[in-house]
Amino acid sequence: MADRSTPQAQAYPLQWPSGFPRWKHGRGSGTFKTNFERALRNVKKSLELFAKDSGKKIEDPVLSSNIDFNPLTVNTGNRPADPGVAVWFSWDGLQVCIPVDRYDTPAANLQAIHHIIEARRVELRHGTLALVRATFSGFQALPAPKGKHWRDILEITAPTPTRHHVEDQYKRLSGTRHPDVAGGSTEAMSELNAARDAAIAEIG
Repeated sequence: MADRSTPQAQAYPLQWPSGFPRWKHGRGSGTFKTNFERALRNVKKSLELFAKDSGKKIEDPVLSSNIDFNPLTVNTGNRPADPGVAVWFSWDGLQVCIPVDRYDTPAANLQAIHHIIEARRVELRHGTLALVRATFSGFQALPAPKGKHWRDILEITAPTPTRHHVEDQYKRLSGTRHPDVAGGSTEAMSELNAARDAAIAEIG
């Protein structure tokens, strides 16, 4: 469904779209001859040209990854343990997220996103706006439970949490959110359950 609200995306750590599976096979380097800065320029240019070609604005774009650009923190560099990248934006009433993590560097995954956007431009040249909308519906961002991301609900701040980490947090928080415990409720436990399911679906 179309939704004109802004995607709730964060730049760091990586915010993977809820329910979208992670790449579970071996990651390769790809055949892209680029670095992160060049790939980023390519994505920005592709988004600008796509907006021009479609006559529809790209709004609120966010690049989400495990690269920490904050100069006041311990920088992760351009090769974090989890190289996944997701580009979030709003276009023609759709909340869109294009996530890629099949390559072993953020630069390669970002360059792949550039090619995905360019493919949509080809569809515009040879098809219709309705065709592109239909294609983009597969990238439509799904909201997290009650507008929150599972990281926030599970109180996870690690850039690359494991399933074991998720389960530990789930067990710890269940002790205060279960309806049989003072201060807990059915709603709070349901939210926690949904967050755990979304986290496991993403992490694998």
